[in-house]
Amino acid sequence: MSPALTQAGTTVSSGLGTASNSTQTSAFPDGLKTCGQVPPIYSLLRPYEEYPKEVTGPTVWKAEDYRDHPERWTHPLSVLEIDELSQAAENFIASAMPLTGISKAHFPLPTLAKFLSEVRETLLDGKGFILLKGMPVREWGLHKSAVAYMGMGTHLGYFVSQNGRGHVLGHVKDLGEDATKTDRVRIYRTNAKQFFHTDGADLVGLLCMAKSLSGGESDIVSMHHVFNTLQRENPDVVRTLTEPNWYFDRKGETSVGQEEWIRSCVFYLENDPNSNNSPRPYAKFDPNNVTSLARFNSGPNAVIPPLSEKQLYAMKVLDETCTRLALHMILEPGDVQLLSNPHVFHARTAYTDYPPGCRDDNGDPVLRRHLMRLWLAVPETEGGWKLPYASSKEKKRGGVQVNNTPPAAPIDAE
Repeated sequence: MSPALTQAGTTVSSGLGTASNSTQTSAFPDGLKTCGQVPPIYSLLRPYEEYPKEVTGPTVWKAEDYRDHPERWTHPLSVLEIDELSQAAENFIASAMPLTGISKAHFPLPTLAKFLSEVRETLLDGKGFILLKGMPVREWGLHKSAVAYMGMGTHLGYFVSQNGRGHVLGHVKDLGEDATKTDRVRIYRTNAKQFFHTDGADLVGLLCMAKSLSGGESDIVSMHHVFNTLQRENPDVVRTLTEPNWYFDRKGETSVGQEEWIRSCVFYLENDPNSNNSPRPYAKFDPNNVTSLARFNSGPNAVIPPLSEKQLYAMKVLDETCTRLALHMILEPGDVQLLSNPHVFHARTAYTDYPPGCRDDNGDPVLRRHLMRLWLAVPETEGGWKLPYASSKEKKRGGVQVNNTPPAAPIDAE
């Protein structure tokens, strides 16, 4: 490891192009700190009239283009690719470096790197999704699978924290939390349905370690196909979604001095004034973060407005349209689903897990549903979308950062 990343007193690159003088790099082994949630630059938000009537290009796709053609969107990992991942993971483990310090430089993939570069381009500016199949997660176990998965992820972007505890390796697993407590519970820690949404980073990855007894299936949809459909069928809904009067709940994951919500839009336009083409719309939305604000938008002490009838209707139509146009998939153990948040919505059906103590036909314990999750940032300077945020050029833009909470990479849910 470079001495510059271990010396006491060395500063860490943090949000908005600044450095935190009080933060030691021993807590941030890769030298980078997640920017966290920030409001947009409101002067860069564009009115509905400037949005295109129709989006064209490879980001617009229909489910029927892929439903019966898995070869167009799946990639079975070859023996050679698996061996390369395995060796890189073993070498990293042998180095005794903390998993939070893993980087592209520390995880060389001489053959697979070229393919992952192509995947990255497809995610950012192409159809925005791919399903990799065949990672031997049962054979490798939690630790080696986590290392191989995070190492692969560093070839796509920079991992960012996903919650207030600094988890850069997340775990989608039912921990028995109450999904109705939406003001403080993150739905990925329950078995409840997740409506169509985006996550808080440029790319999201899910590695299936074990599947449920039933349900827990995945749906994805092209945001630009949805946008085009709404422009034809419900243009007033698009207008509502572009207005910067939506409030998003931070659910208590805030740093000192920050408000408990962010005011923003659901649909944006890319901040690309020099482009000769129409700027691309993109989305940033999770319905559970706009319906959980009753403690702030109701009663005599309300400090923000409640959702309007127009907004409630727009949410309903948006989810119905996504559901109608979605591509359905079932993740098997060893599958890695990679998605682009700016132009792909995703959802999950509710699920039922195997009961405790359940065993398979061989007498082995049946694992409960478990997905490892990565949130990956791709800054504007490295091919990421040009966002109307002060953090757009930061390597670890987006994510969730609370004060100087250091990153953590637990290999199982906690």
